[in-house]
Amino acid sequence: MRRFVLAALLLLTPLSWAAAQGTPEQRIAAARQRATAAGIPVALLDGKVAEGRAKGIPMDRIATVVERRLGSLQRARDAMGGGARPPALTPSDLNVGADALDAGVEPASLGRLAREAGADRRSVAIAVLTQLVQQGMASEQALARVTAALARDPDALRSLPGEARGSGQGQGQARRGPPDVRGPANAAAHGGQAQGGGPPTSVPGAAGKGRGRGHDKPD
Repeated sequence: MRRFVLAALLLLTPLSWAAAQGTPEQRIAAARQRATAAGIPVALLDGKVAEGRAKGIPMDRIATVVERRLGSLQRARDAMGGGARPPALTPSDLNVGADALDAGVEPASLGRLAREAGADRRSVAIAVLTQLVQQGMASEQALARVTAALARDPDALRSLPGEARGSGQGQGQARRGPPDVRGPANAAAHGGQAQGGGPPTSVPGAAGKGRGRGHDKPD
């Protein structure tokens, strides 16, 4: 009798586990609830859903991307929001911060830059840091370059990725553009999709504001 009960439990366990996960729609709804509870704008998740649906991606894959993106956003908030005087992070800051971690930027480097960069230049500085790391530069070295450029002028910051390519530094990974830093609403609508080249000039502070190895984008 005990063997029969044990065998039945073993057979039912996978089914029960699958049922506990819920439908893709339930998983997405749960992720949105967790985002709200954590103070993360749900628009940053809704953009992933809209992008996946527009491309005809199966809902179970979209749910997985949303769950992973929430994890990246939470890690980015934790990395950037530490210290005695944590900065006030915008949705755009969180978005590019998540992209940075997904691209391989070290959390400590991301946190230091978030605290040192001014609010009007934080997103583009993180985007440039991400691009340098995507080119193969170590996080600490990339952080030093970005920090030095911040002390000069916006053009110095924006020209860093091109200078690294021209000098042959930071090679070994795909040379893609930095994460989308155009603003929270527009970035969310595109799911944080990278736009090749450099940070767009429409970002506040870019004139005067990539998809990395782990960037979760439905495809």
